[in-house]
Order: sequence, then C-alpha cells, then structure tokens
Amino acid sequence: MWFGWDGELLRFTHIPQRQKYRNLQADPRISLSVVDPDTGYRYLEVRGVLERVDDDPDGQFYMELSARYGHPMTAPPDDAADRIVLVVRPTKAVTH
Repeated sequence: MWFGWDGELLRFTHIPQRQKYRNLQADPRISLSVVDPDTGYRYLEVRGVLERVDDDPDGQFYMELSARYGHPMTAPPDDAADRIVLVVRPTKAVTH
C-alpha cells in the first residue's frame, strides 16, 4: 500500500468502502512492514495508531503518491470523491 511519511506521521490514501477502513474503525491500531528490495533480510516494521481521517475529495494525495511511486497522473482517480487519507501516529519501530 502506498504511503507518505513527513517525519512524524504516516499517511495512506484509501476509500471508506474497503475492509481495511472498517477494521481501523473497530480497532485503530495498525502495522506496516517494508522489505528492502535489495535484500529480503532487511526490513522495517512500524506499529501505530490511527490518529485521524482526512477527506481528500479531489484525490490530490492519491495523485501525489502515484507520482512518488512512478505513476504520475494528469487527472484525479475515478474514485476521487470517496478518497480519504488515513493519518497514523507511529508508536514503535523495529528494524533488522
């Protein structure tokens, strides 16, 4: 799942119709694992808590992440009206 990091908070683009969103509404804890593409033995695991949900009705954050991950867009995604940003505060990080 694409994410952004500003040095304090993680942000994910999402839509509320998905199960992940419903799970976070029931239990705001979340974890993220990132594996080093050069060696599967290096990784980062981050655990955190959903701090808030921001609306993104123009899909701007989705477009920003899309460009970051090498897929620039010239128009918002089809589901832009439903887009939200999950804002997560990390509480623990483990690396190897």
